[in-house]
Amino acid sequence: MNFQDFVNHFDPMTCVMSVEKLPDGKYGEIRIVAGNQAYVDSIEKTDTISAASMLDNVFVPNSLYTRYIPHDLNFEDFCYRSAVLHQALHTYIHPERYDFWMHIILMPLQSDDPNIGYCTYTQELTRQPDTKLMADLSYETASDVLKTCIKLRSTADFKDTMDTVIRDIREICNASSCRILLTDFHERKCSVLCEDMDSAAGHKKMSDYINDKFFDIVETWMGTIAGSTCFIAKNEQDMDVLKKRNPVWYDSLKGAGVNSIVLFPLDYNGEILGFIWASNFDIDNTTRIKETLELTTFFLASEIANNQLLHRLEVLSAVDLLTGVKNRNAMNNRVDMLISGAEVVDHSLSIVFADLNGLKRVNDQQGHSAGDNMLVCAADILRKVFYDSDIYRAGGDEFMVILTDIEEQELNDRISTLRALSDKSDVVNFAVGYSFSENDINILSAMRLADTRMYIDKEDFYRMHPDLKR
Repeated sequence: MNFQDFVNHFDPMTCVMSVEKLPDGKYGEIRIVAGNQAYVDSIEKTDTISAASMLDNVFVPNSLYTRYIPHDLNFEDFCYRSAVLHQALHTYIHPERYDFWMHIILMPLQSDDPNIGYCTYTQELTRQPDTKLMADLSYETASDVLKTCIKLRSTADFKDTMDTVIRDIREICNASSCRILLTDFHERKCSVLCEDMDSAAGHKKMSDYINDKFFDIVETWMGTIAGSTCFIAKNEQDMDVLKKRNPVWYDSLKGAGVNSIVLFPLDYNGEILGFIWASNFDIDNTTRIKETLELTTFFLASEIANNQLLHRLEVLSAVDLLTGVKNRNAMNNRVDMLISGAEVVDHSLSIVFADLNGLKRVNDQQGHSAGDNMLVCAADILRKVFYDSDIYRAGGDEFMVILTDIEEQELNDRISTLRALSDKSDVVNFAVGYSFSENDINILSAMRLADTRMYIDKEDFYRMHPDLKR
């Protein structure tokens, strides 16, 4: 067949791909045999949206595909399945290395050479996503994604929902384990959002692997994906690619008994929120798994981003922005919970009031920046002393600490430490009042007693330092 003459009859960007068949059932070189003018222009003409992303801007027929794009296992798998397994395929993707969406169609071609398979590769490129194409899925995939979306929006318990979703995804993949790991690349931290494992597989929990050095592996994953939509290793040949790209992670996976893996980033508006992966999955079902996760991760990332935003808003609504301790709103909510019985104190309840002496005078004479600094230093001292308890900024110059289930002697020791730090400070001087109660605990009575003692302490201070009286 004259492949050049054949592709010239296509209007969209189209080329013919060849895939070398190896005796052991694996594939070898994958080449771009011929391309129509629209396809050649997508490589060579600078005004096309794809040309800037090419590794080489000169089209040479029968070149290895890696002349133009980086080594991509997903691309190779598509070409192999179409050219060698004679499958008609299509996908709609946005690889990380490109700033455009790709609608791709592959059709198998007959070959006279038993060692070479051929297929057509047709693509349409757009800057903006086409929601109709995103929804153009098989019945099974569409059903799986729809079920996930319904579950994501049908409950207020985010963690419980994610546990259910990850269990469903593991069952779709027929994998031995499936996990979602949240990442913070600024803080270089990660945490397990949810995981589900086949009890018979003997896998460890992800928390057993996370330590101070684990993020060193996590930050290599985008390099392993190498600009594609995901990384899928379904056999020994693919795992060899992983070994070359990421030997440390490869060794870790093999040590955990992983022989196949699919890894997707959770990308939301260009920010990687985490990763989802499944290990030892059903490799005969790779196409459905890839299609399902490509779209599911879109919704998962959106839901995770929304949950994180709500959490940040909740934190902001409960935190004093100047000092970083909890604010009066959070204090009132905590007190209400103790009054109503929503929070039960088992052993003892201690209340500490710490009021800054001389804040108004500092504000009047030195300015509010000096007063703000006084408040920040005060919060720092309280955090050192009451490191395991909730500290609240109850008012302009007043802080309250709620301690539960500590012994009275320990409370007295901490009050002594607080007074000592206050006496040593050149910036902060506290008036302190506290109360300790057990058995018949009444939060309001405890607060009144601590507040009364604090004002007595404040009066004693100004009696000794009348020049500092505000």
